[in-house]
Amino acid sequence: MKTLSQLTLAVLCLAAVALPADAQNYPGGKPITAVVPFAAGGPTDKVAREIGLVMGRHLGAPVIIDNAAGAGGTIGARKVVQAKNDGYTVLIHHIGMATAPALYRKLGFDPLKDYEMIGEIADVPMVLLGNKALTPISFRELVPYVKANAAKLSLANAGIGSASHLCGLLFQSALQTELTTVPYKGTAPALVDLMGGQVNLMCDQTTNVAGQIKADAVRPYAAMQPVRIRGFKEIPAAAEEGMPGIDVKIWHAMYAPKGTPKAVLEKLTSALQAAVKDPDFRAKMADLGAEAAPADHARPEFLRMHLAEEISKWTPIIKKAGVYAD
Repeated sequence: MKTLSQLTLAVLCLAAVALPADAQNYPGGKPITAVVPFAAGGPTDKVAREIGLVMGRHLGAPVIIDNAAGAGGTIGARKVVQAKNDGYTVLIHHIGMATAPALYRKLGFDPLKDYEMIGEIADVPMVLLGNKALTPISFRELVPYVKANAAKLSLANAGIGSASHLCGLLFQSALQTELTTVPYKGTAPALVDLMGGQVNLMCDQTTNVAGQIKADAVRPYAAMQPVRIRGFKEIPAAAEEGMPGIDVKIWHAMYAPKGTPKAVLEKLTSALQAAVKDPDFRAKMADLGAEAAPADHARPEFLRMHLAEEISKWTPIIKKAGVYAD
């Protein structure tokens, strides 16, 4: 007759065997929920839906988008921290994972400790725009003009903690100049006032401002990165215009709850790497003004390194500006 301790040991051994077996069969056709911590129709939602379609084909299971918007993306991020770590819930978030620790006094999660990394998905470039009535017609002319007229110039953004806001902070930091910052509730009203002359400058994602650039309704001064944007080759990069320190992209990545089995993570990573190389996905990203991540960026090791670097980059900039989102 087996003792209680022997039975307990047997149950533990069976559980140890069963878990890897389940992971090997993952996903078994069962739907995977990708939590997007922003509203439907926005840049992150669009990226998530496109990558979900392609990854779903590689995994043999549908990827369903769950828009859990609010509090700058932190509500959706916390939802995934609390989710079951079986691989059927993942998080698709943007650069906000790197800026949230500095923006929120009570965040409720640690981006580096509370998730398993899967990999990067895509980058959305940023462009510095100006009202067409501004005197400077190039970025080289704009820089000294801004320094000389800082007290008279306004810099719009799409809201505190937004990608637009972060880009503006980096621009001011690079110039060591402070402008009058005007936060809006979204890109759309900020763009309306920029075109109308109520504000002078704005920095935002290409996915949000491509239409206005193509319609010649605003003046695109520079791509806020070291190289030109593939879809907007006519816009010079800040680096080639004399400001090599400017480099801000709204990168998107995929995460899983802490403790997700290694075999499951490997399958998700493999599907992600295949998806970012897929010609249809790359074309869809180009249509959005975005760029699919290189395959070697779509892996856990790179994402962990990049996230840590981005946290180190943005924390002093945000703290120096004295900005808090809560």
